[in-house]
Amino acid sequence: MSDHLEIGRKGEQIATEYLERKGWRIAARNWRAGRGEIDIVAWADERLLVFVEVKTRAGDGYGGPEEAVGARKQDLMARTAGAYMEHIDYDWEIRFDIVAVLLKGDKVLEIRHIEDAFFPM
Repeated sequence: MSDHLEIGRKGEQIATEYLERKGWRIAARNWRAGRGEIDIVAWADERLLVFVEVKTRAGDGYGGPEEAVGARKQDLMARTAGAYMEHIDYDWEIRFDIVAVLLKGDKVLEIRHIEDAFFPM
């Protein structure tokens, strides 16, 4: 497995544990539909379903990891989230968050949770 993929998987695990510590209930990880994938689908409470994109960087030399979630990624996430909602027959409150994880080796430098990071058009 490439270093890039390993860093991404480590970041997703760190983000999952972070959200669970906040009391969130993880519903799915790496949920796929078509070409889209949602890193984490979680219930922030009993009525709010959150679709989370995790971005991980080893160091902060290229700006914040969250800056990598552009319009194309947001659109793909929205379509994939729609497929997930249809899959579980859910039509209520949702939100799109980003969890940015900065690593240095095996050490977590920072976790930034950007709630309501975007609203797809």
